[in-house]
Amino acid sequence: MEPLSIAVHCCKLAGDVQGKCVVIFGAGPIGLLCSAVIRAFGAASVVVVDVVASRLAFAMKYGASKTYQMGSMSPEINAGNLLAGSGKVDGADIIIEATGAEPCINSGVAALRRGGVFVQAGLGAPRVGFPIGQICDKEATLKGSFRYGAGDYKLAIELLQSRRVLVQDLITHEFAFDDAEKAFVSVSQRVGIKTIIYGPGIDARLLDQSVKEFIGPVQSKI
Repeated sequence: MEPLSIAVHCCKLAGDVQGKCVVIFGAGPIGLLCSAVIRAFGAASVVVVDVVASRLAFAMKYGASKTYQMGSMSPEINAGNLLAGSGKVDGADIIIEATGAEPCINSGVAALRRGGVFVQAGLGAPRVGFPIGQICDKEATLKGSFRYGAGDYKLAIELLQSRRVLVQDLITHEFAFDDAEKAFVSVSQRVGIKTIIYGPGIDARLLDQSVKEFIGPVQSKI
């Protein structure tokens, strides 16, 4: 629920998304959840960008209309290639940047249409080279996103309850508590999407059942 609430907050900051083209940089848990949420909010097309091919393949099953694998080219070439592949050569209406990586930030600004909205959600280095001149030239709207705000958890639960967004498929790897070190190694190697480490003595099957039994009453109260 916590990462889904972050995605809800990011997508709300994007404003009216009905019928619009959205490009999301990053196919990790936050980027993928943004992809699912923005489609639920009514975006016409969603292009997910990443460097890991396996994550892009997963994105196509999780809300993305198209994907683009970032290369080592200039931001302008990457932006041109991803826009050409999406059929939106005049630029994306909305960019959600969920990596915090400078090359992705620069490519995202280059891919934004004039008057579009750029939401910075990913946090990397505290200081990066940001093409503020392009934001000004395009008279674009730049928004920062910090976690979540009032009502975001409630909306996240409603999206799950209505099954407009599903989260179970994001859990690709599960580890017992004694194997926690292996879990961290797996994540550092960008294996899978979301990894779960169960607490000491927890049976994964019993935990899964208890969550299913618990979430119904929580939804009704909220």
